[in-house]
Formats: sequence, structure tokens, C-alpha cells
Amino acid sequence: METNVIILLLITLNLASAPGAGNAASPQAAPAQTPPSTARPPYQPEFVVQKPDGSATQTSPPTVAINPNSYKIGLQDEVKITVFDEPDLTSTYRVDTDGFISFPLIGRVSASGQTPSELQQRITTMLATGYIRNPQVRIEVDQFKARNVLVTGEVRTPGKVTLPGTTMSLLEALALAGSPTANASNEVIVIHPPKPGEPAPEPITINRRDLELGRAGRDVTLQDGDIVNVPVAKRFYISGFVKNPGSYVLDTGTTVSQAIILAGGLSERGTDRRIRVNRVVNGHTVDLPVELDEKVQANDEIKIRARFF
Repeated sequence: METNVIILLLITLNLASAPGAGNAASPQAAPAQTPPSTARPPYQPEFVVQKPDGSATQTSPPTVAINPNSYKIGLQDEVKITVFDEPDLTSTYRVDTDGFISFPLIGRVSASGQTPSELQQRITTMLATGYIRNPQVRIEVDQFKARNVLVTGEVRTPGKVTLPGTTMSLLEALALAGSPTANASNEVIVIHPPKPGEPAPEPITINRRDLELGRAGRDVTLQDGDIVNVPVAKRFYISGFVKNPGSYVLDTGTTVSQAIILAGGLSERGTDRRIRVNRVVNGHTVDLPVELDEKVQANDEIKIRARFF
């Protein structure tokens, strides 16, 4: 029995002293070697910066993508031209005030008024003519020139409003100009600049109340060089036997009957018969009879008479 126990102890000691034996805490145990990871890190967009501690921070977002089939390159725009496998040609080029860019090998190239895809095709064709065999070209708008809309008239801060991109809504422009003043007309006039070789387009007139309610102006898109004018309100005057005689803002289409309502209605002695108006005709003020359904004109003075009894 004792012999069996001794043999068992010897076997146990031999196993414990064997190389590599023992637990992870044993000084004889070799530290585990982790093979280097071959997995690629997850894709990070260029505008996410990875910090040393593993966290990420967002920087300015990339430029809004431009539809190469619609946007027209303008003066002072910067276009990024990539010619694959030609690092000496790949760079950012500014469109000069004459509408051209200076490009290596081929010289001055007209760019203004063309879409990026049109300019891309033009440069590809020119490079293929004796310079580069089968050139591969890509063009992107890298930076827009400062584009502005001029807001004038009865707004709190008239002046240039910078477009955040290539277009802006009419309501946004008015909001950035500080909103109309108390003397502002209910009409907003939009003037688009004429295109080269074309006649000037007709001004667009929009009712401001309809614009604010979303009933009008949705199809009006402002672009660089547009003028938005909020004119001084046209007014009319009403005197005589109404509750609140005085001066009022004239809305397009206001009738004599509506003017009386704006003035608080007839007084106790007032009548809606035999109404007359002082109106400027051909530079002279004349006294005319008017009916209740007639349209009021700017600077009219409506005179409400008293009843006979």
C-alpha cells in the first residue's frame, strides 16, 4: 500500500516539473502571443476624425454633391480636375473673370456656363488630341464663389444675403433680411438678371401673405444675382362719416366696400350712397363718383357723406 502511494507521488511531481506545465500565473509559463490582426478597420468617412482613445469627432461635412447634368459652372468657381495617372495635371483650378481656366498642356479652356460633365468631356477630348493616350478625367465643383441675393426695400436689414448653396427660397431670403417692416407692401417683387444674349425676364410679383401661408411662391427659386424688392405699401385715405377715418395699406383688389370695413364701418350718420373719391388722373386731382364694388387705387381719398335724415 505504501509503495503504491510513493509511486503515485513521484508521477505527480514529474508532471508538475515538465516544461510548459502549470497555470498562467506560473513563472515558468510562457506568455501567450496574440497574432497580429489582419482584419481591415471599418471604413470611416473623411469628415470623421479618429482620436487616439478610439472615439470619433465630426468635422465639417463634405461639400453638397452637385448634379453634373444641371449645375452651370460660374465665374470664380473652383473646380477640382483629376486626370488619373497624371499627378502633375490633377489640381484645383479657379475660373477666371473671363470664364476660362488655365490648364497644363492645352492652355486656356472655356469653363463658365458649362456643366461639370460638359467641361469634363471637353478637356478629355483636348488631352486625347496629341497629349495623353486614352485620358481619364473627372471634374467636380470644389468651391462655389460667394453667391448673393440682393434684398431691398421695406425690410429691417436690407442688403446682400449669401446663398448657403446654389439656390434659396424666397421665404428664406426675406427671413435673413430681417422680415418686412410695418410700412411694407403685401407684394414682393423678384427680378431675375437677364442671361447673356437674352431679353430681361418679366419681374415676378407675389402676395406676401400667400407666400407666408404657403399658397404661393413655392416655384420661385432664387439664384445668384437675383433682386428681391419689398416696396413701400401703397395707401389710400378715407374721410368723413366712418368710425376710424385715416390712412390704410392698399391691398391689390381692395374695393370701396372693403375700404369702409377697414375703417371700422359707417358711423351712425354715415351712408354708403353718393360716395366720391379724390383721385390723381394724369397728374391732376379730380373728384369722381364711385360705386361700392369699384377698385380702390393708390392715394385715393374716399369721402363718406352723411345721411340726410
